[in-house]
Amino acid sequence: MKIKLRNTRQKELLSEEIIKFKTFFTAEEFFIKSSKKDSKLGIATVYRFLNDLENKRQIHSYICNRKKLYSLNHKSHCHFICEKCSKIEHIEINSLDFLKNKISGMGSMCHFQIDVIGICNNCKEK
Repeated sequence: MKIKLRNTRQKELLSEEIIKFKTFFTAEEFFIKSSKKDSKLGIATVYRFLNDLENKRQIHSYICNRKKLYSLNHKSHCHFICEKCSKIEHIEINSLDFLKNKISGMGSMCHFQIDVIGICNNCKEK
């Protein structure tokens, strides 16, 4: 993926570093990785960079454990959350064809985030 923004030295560095992420990442993880290459890089610059990319729909964001996660891919993000112990498990859902059919008159689906709430096996056994 080629990130297109007005180039400054720091934005160039951030563009080079962001494409190295192959999965979800936080702004803090991105900052730590990028600041190793430029110690003058500020966290505010990283947040502005990510917000710019998100506004231009070049990255996606999700909420996980009350943290914002980012992804370069059109990956979906899903959880099973136990309502008794609050344990969160990531789950893989590759297809929501039934949902695509429901929204076909409204538009097309790019990615999704789903939280499934229930009771985990450990809590059921107690």
